[in-house]
Amino acid sequence: MTHYLTALQAICTREALRFFGQRARLISALVRPLIWLFVFAAGFRAALGLSIIPPYETYITYETYIVPGLCGMVLLFSGMQSSLTLVMDQEMGTMRLLLSAPLPRWWLLLCKLIAGSVISVLQVYAFLVIAALYGVTFPILGYIAALPAMMLTALMVGALGIALSSTIRSLENFAGVMNFVIFPMFFLSSALYPLWKMSEASELLYLLCAANPFTHGIESIRFALYLQANPMAWLVSAGAFAAFMLFALWGYDPAKRLVGRKA
Repeated sequence: MTHYLTALQAICTREALRFFGQRARLISALVRPLIWLFVFAAGFRAALGLSIIPPYETYITYETYIVPGLCGMVLLFSGMQSSLTLVMDQEMGTMRLLLSAPLPRWWLLLCKLIAGSVISVLQVYAFLVIAALYGVTFPILGYIAALPAMMLTALMVGALGIALSSTIRSLENFAGVMNFVIFPMFFLSSALYPLWKMSEASELLYLLCAANPFTHGIESIRFALYLQANPMAWLVSAGAFAAFMLFALWGYDPAKRLVGRKA
């Protein structure tokens, strides 16, 4: 058990040093959702005509509604950027050294995932502090209750990023795939618009948004911020995390790669 915890501590420390050594990464992670909050929210509220959004009667303004969605945006972009470092490590050979450690492969990848998720959640709370200064606040206990939901969502999108990184060897290709995955996941979710509003526009669009696991991650955060439970959102998020993690473990299986080279 000591070796497992030592590996977790070492990987978390490495990721933290890498993150805090890249201040532009933190700034970019905060600027993106803040632009949506400060600039686009007013336009979207006027266009949608939303003041109180059913069935969330406690949401008074559109800004209050989209802040949980913007928290999901931070987690999504940060999780994919964390996976981008895996592709960099593969090109530099660091990933090969990491996976050659005398520990189970699943634990090493899980440590990498946990480290990236913790950093993502810290960025979310930094965004929530700025949003509170702007006037968008939630119940005090809601910030604490949302922590598990944020962590689960971060693990889910991080596992998806790791699964994608296992199939891509080029840094440039992964950057292109990131955009192909991030934007559909974000816009086909309830981050910016409630699902009932989607159903009014298009039934197909509603079904796509409801099937998107990122939607359920956002909903778990949204409900938790108001001290409410959403078991279905938690169940779907946990199932998606398990599926993405299994695919990531399969992608980093050395036996599979050996067979691929022989073929």
